[in-house]
Amino acid sequence: MKINSAEFIISNSDVKKCPNEPLPEYAFIGRSNVGKSSLINMLTGKKSLAKTSSKPGKTQLINHFKINSNWYLVDLPGYGYAKVSKSTKAVFQKFITEYFEQREQLVCGFVLIDIRLEAQKIDLDFINYLGESQIPFCIIFTKADKIGKVKAQQNIAAYRKKLLAAGWEEIPQYFVTSSLESSGRDELLDFIDDINKQMFENNSLF
Repeated sequence: MKINSAEFIISNSDVKKCPNEPLPEYAFIGRSNVGKSSLINMLTGKKSLAKTSSKPGKTQLINHFKINSNWYLVDLPGYGYAKVSKSTKAVFQKFITEYFEQREQLVCGFVLIDIRLEAQKIDLDFINYLGESQIPFCIIFTKADKIGKVKAQQNIAAYRKKLLAAGWEEIPQYFVTSSLESSGRDELLDFIDDINKQMFENNSLF
């Protein structure tokens, strides 16, 4: 897929106020400081489309970006940011879960995981939540340029082991990416493009 246009549309914390167009949406979410904004900018080829920051917890709203005028990339707040208040966390958690459970236009969620780290409970908990809620999603391992290939495969294998122990038959489909090197970009965009083409061909839009 070639990205010809990418424009910011709206930010809000109310699912009911999300765009009302019958276009497929792909939501990106992960633990704070996982490299989500850098990944979004890399995918779209826009260096400042999503705001990047060295300070975790920068994204605090549901952000909609219209891509090629025919699908939405949705940037969701990071989960598990320890330096916001419990009441703020509760609000984040509420509208994040409302988005995943109520948003009809959502086609696929992407859970971002820092490939440098061993399996984190908070990531596993969120993956299991999506699975139990029957919400379609894939995993994106980020920051692959910052770790050796052997260690990266070991960490992916650790996730597979823990998910199998939790009752999964297999690890969900996953992509390995590096925003710095743009690796994984074509595979991820082709995956989205294939789904979009099927939806448009089958006239199965919302």
